Amino acid sequence: MATPFSSINRRQFLRSSILAACAVGAPFLLQCGSKGGSAVFVKQPLPYAKDALAPTISAETMGFHYDKHYAGYVKKANQLTLKGSFGGKSPEEVIQSTAGDASQAAVFNNAAQAWNHAFFFKCLKPGGGGEPEGVLAEMIAAEFGSFANFKKVFLTAAVDRFGSGWAWLVLEEGRLAVVSSANADTPLAHGLVPLFTVDLWEHAYYLDYQNRRLAFVTAVLENLANWDFVAAQLELAKPAKEPAAENG
Repeated sequence: MATPFSSINRRQFLRSSILAACAVGAPFLLQCGSKGGSAVFVKQPLPYAKDALAPTISAETMGFHYDKHYAGYVKKANQLTLKGSFGGKSPEEVIQSTAGDASQAAVFNNAAQAWNHAFFFKCLKPGGGGEPEGVLAEMIAAEFGSFANFKKVFLTAAVDRFGSGWAWLVLEEGRLAVVSSANADTPLAHGLVPLFTVDLWEHAYYLDYQNRRLAFVTAVLENLANWDFVAAQLELAKPAKEPAAENG
């Protein structure tokens, strides 16, 4: 049986601590735990107008995606975490604690989808796309040979993902990797640091592209990818430097 989280190079991913991923995601997603009896999932405001991504993504698609699908996951995640020992937990902690637990599948699915969507919307910007610069560009070239090769690998991962899911650029033990996940699965459940993602669920593109997933993901990479956001995630994922030893 295929694993629920697959890499383009078939690596086996570690289910290790997600502290680095939480540190990266939290400042941008602004989702936090409460001190009461449930976790708190917040519907984050879009960083742009709903029509700002047109014509690549229409205002109609963004309206349904943001106000119906994403809002629904946030609402359901809050409802489901009223039960159980979720008080004071952040969304990232909820995802980590319920991943792989069949009895908590509903909690995981809605929590992860709320988190994935909040992250996805920040991976986009009007006038984005093109090629990244700086350290991110250097790491892409080192890992994939060129940006053009990275693009091919990412598109392959997106098209080969059967059914609904996500395509991701992640950081794994200090190196970049392209992975895809099924349904609500997320790098946070696998000890990976998410850097960039494209939503592969049909609700993300069907009104604009029908069944042409390749055209949708290609258009996102070429016109909307927010490489500044990705570079910021990469910078935050760097390990903290050891304090310099005092003389004497």
